[in-house]
Amino acid sequence: MSKHISVLDLSHYTNGTPAERARFTQAWGEGLTEFGFVSIVNHGVDDGLIRRTYADAERLFALPKEVKQKYFIPEGGGQRGYTPFGQEHAKNRKVGDLKEFWHVGRDLPAGHERQAVYGANVWPSELATFKENTLALFKALDQAAAVMLQALADYFKLPTPTFSNMAQDGNSVLRIIHYPPLKDMFIPGGVRAAEHEDINLITLLCESTSSGLELLTRQNEWIAVDALKGQIVVDSGDMLSRVTNEVIPSTTHRVVNPKSTDDDVVRYSMPFFVHPWPECSLRVLDACVSEEHPRKFPDITADAFLRQRLREIGLIK
Repeated sequence: MSKHISVLDLSHYTNGTPAERARFTQAWGEGLTEFGFVSIVNHGVDDGLIRRTYADAERLFALPKEVKQKYFIPEGGGQRGYTPFGQEHAKNRKVGDLKEFWHVGRDLPAGHERQAVYGANVWPSELATFKENTLALFKALDQAAAVMLQALADYFKLPTPTFSNMAQDGNSVLRIIHYPPLKDMFIPGGVRAAEHEDINLITLLCESTSSGLELLTRQNEWIAVDALKGQIVVDSGDMLSRVTNEVIPSTTHRVVNPKSTDDDVVRYSMPFFVHPWPECSLRVLDACVSEEHPRKFPDITADAFLRQRLREIGLIK
């Protein structure tokens, strides 16, 4: 078995020959099935936009604690705005992760039927470009994710919009994360991000500013995953695993603590969590059910499943 996740070129799917498109589709599905992780190049997300948003993130988290705290919405379950250091913990763990983060969600027009469910975004008045940059990055990642989900439906020989329709106007979230150096902030027993699985369909992770991401293979071995410049790492979450009857795994991953004082530097990352719309059914696809692989999960809506998981990780009571 390979010790490295596949690196695939999304332009082969969007603009390639029929043979390139078919090879991408096959390798994309096989990569997610084997690891639950694939790296993507030529994804269409502007590198300059990623850099500008990271620069905003650095300024954001450098704000005084009391300034950031005014953007924390305790009753919001961390869905929008600021979540303080140590607030979130992995499922089945009591110690908080060594991170703080900010959530930007889908910016819906006034009067949209889902506006009350999603809630309004929160914008820090101290950063003039934060709203513009994060909404532009959200839109670019949302478009790239739709293409990836269409390619995945092609892999399963399903109607091409099968998965992308689930995420159309979905409750997706851009999470901007700050991991301070451990010498500055530490919780005994804590790690930057304890081992966990993502809740959603797929996650798109722009290259982080330093290493630390690891995934757990099906052979129970941890391997490092680094998004190199120009790459987006994509991983599959619980919702996709559920609808595919675990044909595609929801792969356990973590962000480990720096191994030496030389490595103990600040780390920023920006995962984009692709979620379905709230009433979307996470019913197991018939194409993924057989005598050898009977249906493993009862029907549930995306919103009910999300709330169940947010309680497990300490973001709602």
